[in-house]
Amino acid sequence: MIKSRNVILGIDPGTLFMGYALMDATTSSPQLLIMDTLKLSSKTDAYERLQRIHLTVAQLIATYQPNTFAIEAPFFGKNVQSMLKLGRAQGVAIAAAMQAGLTVTEYSPKKVKQSITGNGNADKDQVWKMLQRIMNLEEKPQYFDATDALAVALCHHYQSNSVIGKLGKGLKGWEDFISKNPGRVVGR
Repeated sequence: MIKSRNVILGIDPGTLFMGYALMDATTSSPQLLIMDTLKLSSKTDAYERLQRIHLTVAQLIATYQPNTFAIEAPFFGKNVQSMLKLGRAQGVAIAAAMQAGLTVTEYSPKKVKQSITGNGNADKDQVWKMLQRIMNLEEKPQYFDATDALAVALCHHYQSNSVIGKLGKGLKGWEDFISKNPGRVVGR
């Protein structure tokens, strides 16, 4: 039996810098396909920047044919205007993925860091160093937005292949788990 390709597109959304990474997770050791940052000028109209984000994500999907799409959820800051702008950037990226029929999954920054480093409060350099070790990468990208996107993709890979994640899908509580997994119940 031939295993189908499993390509994950990870996005770190932003209105000036959008990180993206594509990873082939078909085998047990994921391989980086591409990792980069879309740089947008602050002098460009906000709606033109949103259009560029949408077009870039759509082009990445058309070129690399990913199976899934993972994006970092915006963290809650104090500046409401920044949050709105970031939410719009995230929204157009998600719209491009949904238009292509991809499954969309969101991860909090803390979840991504925890998944990669074991520490939800890790800084960007710690995340990059772990990505280097895990995926045998050498050249550091110019912007951490790209490495953040790769971290999102790798986090999605880990979450999708987690035994706990697979056991917990579609369950409505312990009673439901027990009824669907009677062989896993150990009597005392």
